[in-house]
Parts: sequence; C-alpha cells; structure tokens
Amino acid sequence: MALYRSSGLTDVGRVRKHNEDAFLHDDALGLYVVADGLGGHAAGEVASEEAVYQVRAWVRRERPRVAALVENPYDTDLQNDAEQIIRGAIQSATYLIHSMAEFDDSKAGMGTTISVLMLLGRVAVIGQVGDSRIYLTREGQIAQITDDHTLIAAQIREGMITEEEAKHAPHRNVITRAVGSHEYVEVDTRVVETVRDDRFLLCTDGLHGYLDSDAEAMRYLNLPGPEGARQLIQLANTRGGKDNITAIIVEVLEV
Repeated sequence: MALYRSSGLTDVGRVRKHNEDAFLHDDALGLYVVADGLGGHAAGEVASEEAVYQVRAWVRRERPRVAALVENPYDTDLQNDAEQIIRGAIQSATYLIHSMAEFDDSKAGMGTTISVLMLLGRVAVIGQVGDSRIYLTREGQIAQITDDHTLIAAQIREGMITEEEAKHAPHRNVITRAVGSHEYVEVDTRVVETVRDDRFLLCTDGLHGYLDSDAEAMRYLNLPGPEGARQLIQLANTRGGKDNITAIIVEVLEV
C-alpha cells in the first residue's frame, strides 16, 4: 500500500501585508496543491483559496475511478483518465473563480496560479497553470517537473534570451496563464513514475524566485519535512521576502 508523508508551511514574507497563497497537503487522498493568488483588495486570497477547495472537492469525488492505478501503474487508459481528472478539477476552479469575479466588481481580474500533484502508488499526476512549481528529487538529483507559464520562460524556450539574461530581465514575473482570468485555461498535465524515497517540493514563486539554482534546494529537502519547509521559507525571507512564500515537501515512503 502506498504511503506518503508531507509537511506544508506558508508565510506572508517581509513586504506584503496579506498572504494570498493557499495550499493543501492531504496524505490520505494523495493530493498536494499550491496556489498563488492574483488581484487587488484581497481578491487574490479569495481566488487561491477557492481554487484549492474546488480542486480538492473534485479530486475526492473522482479519484476512486482511477484507484486501480496503484495496482496497474502502466495502464495508459487509467493514466489518461487521471490526467483528465486533474484537468477537470482545475477547469472547474477556473470557471468558478471567473464567475465570482463577473458578479462582484471588487474581485474583477482576480485569478491564481496552481500546481497540483496527485499520487497513486507508482504514478504521480501533475497539473500546472502559472509559475508556481513542482520539483522532484531522487538519488541526489533534482528536476523541475512543471513548466513556468511566464513571458520570460516562453522567451527562453524560443531561444530569444538565455537563462542568465532572464535573471535580470524586466517583467520576469509576468504570467501568461492563470486560473480564473478567463472562463477557460489551458492546463498542462503529465504523468511521472515515482519510486520509494522520492521527494517532491511544491512551492510558489515567493520561494523559487530566491533559489540560486534548483540544486540549492537539495540540502533542505534532505531534512525532515517540517524542518526543510521552515528553513526554505527562512531562506526566502533572509534574501528579501518580497512575496508570500509557500512550500510543501512530500515524501514517498512506500509505493
């Protein structure tokens, strides 16, 4: 039987007055979510919280139909169904948040990033919109397993600028996709195989924006989960803390 252990922590940072990040870690459901809200007058806080709530409700209802992936991890039909569940959950949140903004002028333009991880034994299903991130560490190696939906990331992919140039480019945090800014959003999904002792890091840009490199996160992920999350947030605050900061560390104990 698959077993997971997770720890999550969020912090307002050193500059912002409100925390518009939201997160969820549910080991029983095998579901982990980070969301970074966008919009003034605390609308971003509403968007991120609603998105996390909606994704959890959707996955809790739909996950039983792909539970067989735990015993049949290479069943491509089940994998496709699991990806569809994550896309459906995020689209549902998108429609809800967009509708709320349309009926309340104070919430006009609100939205949120979202990164979703659903674990079913050897199968990890990823859903991504925006520039929060999910990393996977295994055997001393780390890899970012989501793509940033930002203007800068698109320019890097198209070869217009280098990663070094991107560090100093203006408008580095302009995102190209968000949950709720329109009725529909394109959701990236993928399936990743997991093994025992894998660790995942889900975080908002208030954390990963302060990492000198992906590899820098490794020493924190090797700590016990709660301490690793605490020290990562402390690192971001020490380096400026200009944004809200959220981190979830997920350990795969058995698959």
